[in-house]
Amino acid sequence: MTHPVDVHVGKRVRHRRWLVGMTQQQLAERVGIKFQQIQKYETGANRISASRLWDIADALDVPISFFFEGLDSDAEARETVNVPADLMGDKEALDLIRSYYAIPENQRRRLFELARVLSDVA
Repeated sequence: MTHPVDVHVGKRVRHRRWLVGMTQQQLAERVGIKFQQIQKYETGANRISASRLWDIADALDVPISFFFEGLDSDAEARETVNVPADLMGDKEALDLIRSYYAIPENQRRRLFELARVLSDVA
């Protein structure tokens, strides 16, 4: 049986990998394992050891803490804002995030402010 923390960490691996435009095969090659193992990690079917998580964090250029962000506040955030339970698994949301970060920073900030205003009005 999968543990919720393993599932969360796996989703964060998948999210970051997808966000940087890396395939499972490319990540596996950087870490020195088979891509099937990445698949198992991303679904939470297999736990990621500390040393392997270190390697994955290095390959994805994030601190290890990235994989644990949102663990305590997931339920609270879903109650206060209408956010899908599996936001990181939502391809449309990930497409939006990827596009957002492709925008130059000054324009991105203006778009962010516009989105905040629109969400307050809705």
